[in-house]
Amino acid sequence: MADFKASLSRAAPAPGLDAPLAALWWAAKGNWHEAHKIAQDQDTADSAWVHAYLHRVEGDAANAGYWYRQAGKPVATGSLETEWERMVSALLGSGNA
Repeated sequence: MADFKASLSRAAPAPGLDAPLAALWWAAKGNWHEAHKIAQDQDTADSAWVHAYLHRVEGDAANAGYWYRQAGKPVATGSLETEWERMVSALLGSGNA
């Protein structure tokens, strides 16, 4: 997690970073559009989870709910920061780094 957060000082995510983590990287940098493009171009449960988070960031609860269902995840209710941390930690822990 520390390395991932430290990489946010760079201009782009690390080469070879899996799409869901790359999308979360761009989201942390404030580039919602790039993050969304990456998430929506993938057809995995992890990308659907990130897609849900991004629509939650956007304030579109209905669309977020759809993507949480696609990911098989409960709709998040905590802070966006807490959800981002939980997602990055889970994705890093599952060998997606």
